[in-house]
Amino acid sequence: MMATQPQKSSWLQTLRIVAWSLIGIRNGARHREDQRTVGIVPLMFTALGAVFLFVLALIALVHWIA
Repeated sequence: MMATQPQKSSWLQTLRIVAWSLIGIRNGARHREDQRTVGIVPLMFTALGAVFLFVLALIALVHWIA
């Protein structure tokens, strides 16, 4: 009997995980499921990129208002 490998998440699924985490809305069951499917390295790079874009958007907003 062969053990089934967990399905790897796509980049869009990783982006969705990061977006929901940044907002602060995470379901406990979905969080445990995501831990099994997402790799730590793609998750880190996606999160760092999302935070970088968020900071750039805030800077652009401040320059636009000021």
